[in-house]
Amino acid sequence: MEIEGFLIDSEVYDLSPIESIPNYQFLSLEDILSELKKNYKKNKKLCELIEMHLATLDNMRYERKLKNEGYKYIAGVDEVGRGPLCGPVVTCACILPDNYSLPGLTDSKKISEKKREELYEILIKDCIYSIGIKDNKRIDEINIREATIEAMYDAINNLSVKPDYVLIDAMELPKLDMPYNAMIKGDFKSASISAASIIAKVTRDRMMIELDKKYPEYGYAKHKGYPTKDHIEAVKKYGVKDFYRFTFAPINEIINKGDING
Repeated sequence: MEIEGFLIDSEVYDLSPIESIPNYQFLSLEDILSELKKNYKKNKKLCELIEMHLATLDNMRYERKLKNEGYKYIAGVDEVGRGPLCGPVVTCACILPDNYSLPGLTDSKKISEKKREELYEILIKDCIYSIGIKDNKRIDEINIREATIEAMYDAINNLSVKPDYVLIDAMELPKLDMPYNAMIKGDFKSASISAASIIAKVTRDRMMIELDKKYPEYGYAKHKGYPTKDHIEAVKKYGVKDFYRFTFAPINEIINKGDING
């Protein structure tokens, strides 16, 4: 099936939900998506496929819709650093200018380190943003999920302009005093979340690069604290520093087994 130049493989997707929409042949993808969302649970796969395609065409569509509904300040929120064995989790809340366009702006995981740095320097000049940080001690105290949520609240609350709507990459923030949308794959679908993901990623990466200057034997500049084979071997050889997350399984196991040479 082809709609507005977009091909949907009938061998992969059940197209009957689309075909059951009256006059679907004359509807736009946006209108078809709107109809499918009326029974989102049943049509989830088709909805997600169309959402991702529309995002490749226009990653400001969510922001534009919200502006048309009367919202003025829309913040995108994302995090980086939930998986590493050491260092903080870093979040960012970001408000982009109206009708913002920046070539290459997408999920920070989809672009190179060099490109992230280039976009970061542009974004911090163009947007209103704030950073939230929770260190390894707080992560160990309340767990990584709760620490990430705390850091997201901090980033939002520390913005110089209070948002009246928040777009979040996947995480639910029920204590917000403004409406929000926790979007699956939001860092790809929403330019505001993409911007937040890039700012958070570069901020944290730079922190790990500074740590690498102090402890070059651990290789932080390369793995950024994530549990690579080389990183775990370095921990076993040189020891567990006080900025590690002691509740994380690899570190906890190394300590309990006494599997440290240094």
